[in-house]
Amino acid sequence: MNIFRAIETVIDWVGEHVSLLNFVLVILICIDVALRYMFSFSKNWILELEWHFFAIIFLLGAAYTLKYDKHVRVDVFYQKMSNRQQAIVNLVGTLIFLFPWCYIVITTSTGFALNSWYMGEGSPNPGGLPARYIIKSIVPLAFILLLLEGIVLVKQQVKTIMSK
Repeated sequence: MNIFRAIETVIDWVGEHVSLLNFVLVILICIDVALRYMFSFSKNWILELEWHFFAIIFLLGAAYTLKYDKHVRVDVFYQKMSNRQQAIVNLVGTLIFLFPWCYIVITTSTGFALNSWYMGEGSPNPGGLPARYIIKSIVPLAFILLLLEGIVLVKQQVKTIMSK
């Protein structure tokens, strides 16, 4: 198995498993709303768990979304371009925007997450989740996956450009 296929396999696995958290998040929100409005009961850890799940879905789902080209794009001109022209736009966008952004986020968030682990950081809110370092560690992981998917996309775009 080549490295590109291995990256794609990991991205698919993460994306498919993270998508299951959508169901969990919807159930959690329904329970939270029901408890809050029917019984005037709410806990900080429930609210924090909701935003943690949302963050995990968004962050870890980004590479999967990019892989399947389901990300937000302004298609005013792009949709009228040939496959080769689209590949050039994607290649330039990946090299100029995606790679530098991933580098910046990975380098800054890794220290942020490591510091959180070192401190054993928990929620500052009374009754909040005790392990905030876990969610902070998701940020560099997500951008590493996004960077890896970007590498695969560069290979695919170069192949498309060269084939015509």
